[in-house]
Amino acid sequence: MDSRISARALAAALGGWRTREPAYEALADGIRLLCLDNRLAPRTALPAERELATALHLSRSTVAAGYRSLRDTGHISSLRGSGSVTLPLGRNDPGRTTPEDGMIDLQQASPPAWPGLAGVMAEVAGTASMLVARVGYDVLGRIELREAIAERYELRGIPTTPNEVLVTTGAQSAIHLVSSVLLGRGDRVLVETPTYPHAVDALRRAGARPVGVPVTTQDGWDLDRAEQAFARTLPVMAYLMPDFQNPTGRSMTSLERDVMLRAGERAGSVLVLDETTGDLDIDRGSVPAAFAGSEPGSVVRIGSLGKTVWGGLRVGWVRAEGDLIRRLVAARPAHDLGTPEFEQAVATRVLGRFDEIVAQRSDFLRGGRDALTSALAEHLPEWRIPAVSGGVSMWIGLDAALSAGLVMDVRTRGVLLSAGPRFSIEGGHDRHLRLPFTAPPESLVRAVHLLAQSWRDVRAGAPSSIVDQVGAVV
Repeated sequence: MDSRISARALAAALGGWRTREPAYEALADGIRLLCLDNRLAPRTALPAERELATALHLSRSTVAAGYRSLRDTGHISSLRGSGSVTLPLGRNDPGRTTPEDGMIDLQQASPPAWPGLAGVMAEVAGTASMLVARVGYDVLGRIELREAIAERYELRGIPTTPNEVLVTTGAQSAIHLVSSVLLGRGDRVLVETPTYPHAVDALRRAGARPVGVPVTTQDGWDLDRAEQAFARTLPVMAYLMPDFQNPTGRSMTSLERDVMLRAGERAGSVLVLDETTGDLDIDRGSVPAAFAGSEPGSVVRIGSLGKTVWGGLRVGWVRAEGDLIRRLVAARPAHDLGTPEFEQAVATRVLGRFDEIVAQRSDFLRGGRDALTSALAEHLPEWRIPAVSGGVSMWIGLDAALSAGLVMDVRTRGVLLSAGPRFSIEGGHDRHLRLPFTAPPESLVRAVHLLAQSWRDVRAGAPSSIVDQVGAVV
């Protein structure tokens, strides 16, 4: 048994779980969704029935029936005297579907590979004899790639030398590495909410305590809350996505960038900017260089080729001042021993054609965004559909707090999605749904048709207290 979750923590993670009747099935669905999202890891011990019943203000028989439903579907196992534990997802579980199943997978907000990538890989394969002549262990990154990355920053007006770039195995690896070096147990980290959930996982793994600052599709970043959070908690670090934020698609204004930078500098915080979606400017507008006037050492930038080129090309990087790069290099062998040579060679060539790639990606994502927007307006006009000019997703406002119930129902119809609470750091967002537009337009239109069917059924089966609840949709 790897871990245990308390009744209070499970109740908080479940959020607005009561999305249908009977209550025991709604509870079981809520726990299933936590398992599918990996917010409850396999082999996690669940609270005793009596403890969870008290935390959720339910009868013990309701919790017992919910656990029985979870046992019937293979999500938990229970032994008398030992309690109940979550199980790894089974082969027939919707969370383990494959493309052959005909599912529309919108859990991963990542477009298919850039069409020219296979040709670049073939070219690099032709140089295999030179690649295998290298040592193969390089925790800093090959100089050719670091020069190409530094040049991209120079073009954005951010002076950068190759010694200020560390190549990683994707952005997630970069987030883990930076967090492990900058953070200690109990350190505060300012984080947007909603935000990219895997980043929060990395921060918590490093022992950090996230402090949320709201960002909405309508009003952007809550600057008053941000300034108060910086001043009150003095966070060691702030994790931000200033351009086409995931999941909202919102970009910071010049004012928001300036306020965040100055507040961070006053608090002595390092701003870690996740720029993985920054190049996906669908409408080709002018996106200012994020925090270009920052003090040396106060800003760390993380980038990758996962969203622009292909999620399977596991190449990312950290751009920071030289002293931090040296600290990251010293700490890295505990995480991994370098980025594979083949991928680095491919990435170097890809960056030489990056403007061409970004143009193609913009065209592809524009088609998906426009198809999704039109289909939603036609079939789900009661939902709030934000206008986004870039990135990979929309943060949809629902007219009832039924995000979790909708995700579970539409999964049975062949669409895989993540519910709004998955992107929260402190609960909530039950009235929201992230809809990526990274799939082909025809798949997105079909997904909306299925969502509309699910929404009618979920809404009809929900308790009146949920459907009639009035709340702001942002």
